[in-house]
Amino acid sequence: MRRLLHIDSSARPGRAGEHPHGSHSRRLSHAFVTRWLQAHPGDAVVYRDLGITPPTPVQHEWIPAAFTPAAQRSPAQHATLKESDTLARELQDADLVVIGMPMYNFGMPSTLKAWVDGIVRIALTFDVDPARPDPYIGLLADRPRRAVILTARGAHGFDAGGAQAAMNHADTALRDVLGFIGITDVHLVAIEHEEEGGEALAQSTARALRRIDALVAQWADAACETA
Repeated sequence: MRRLLHIDSSARPGRAGEHPHGSHSRRLSHAFVTRWLQAHPGDAVVYRDLGITPPTPVQHEWIPAAFTPAAQRSPAQHATLKESDTLARELQDADLVVIGMPMYNFGMPSTLKAWVDGIVRIALTFDVDPARPDPYIGLLADRPRRAVILTARGAHGFDAGGAQAAMNHADTALRDVLGFIGITDVHLVAIEHEEEGGEALAQSTARALRRIDALVAQWADAACETA
């Protein structure tokens, strides 16, 4: 049994195609998890909706608590880190991380950034060895994990090589964070043309849904080959 961590971060509560003014990133993440469970009905899913229930942003008390060794923390420091501990544990337990992420003003939503700040924890998801040429050690490289980022963008041209690629600070930042903590097998599926709508959006959505089907089928075939 594999464990999926399904994360949504859009401020829109519904899904495009099902609800008025629904979220395209939610549509993609829901489609991926649904398709995955059809292929792997025994797998378990933990769902976290950052858009509806955002994590607490890092505050002053959090910083010294996070940098104090666990055995030396006061009860108040343990309480301060309780939410962050839960978020990190969900990620540690996951074999596949499914992240729905809209692009807001060229970056990730603040709710997703708060999640990132909560899970990047020294001695928990990364460590530091000054004697190494690269001193940072991603602790989630301890076993194979995959992540898929399912994103929606109002305009177009933000993929690698596109006219607006240099302004895409959402995909690149999230991919870098995941790599930093040890999750380097990261895949991206995007919908563009949301503001334009019409046929351009419909075609982009159809391509994204086909890409989801292909990823699930590819990973299912790989699992069968190694079984």
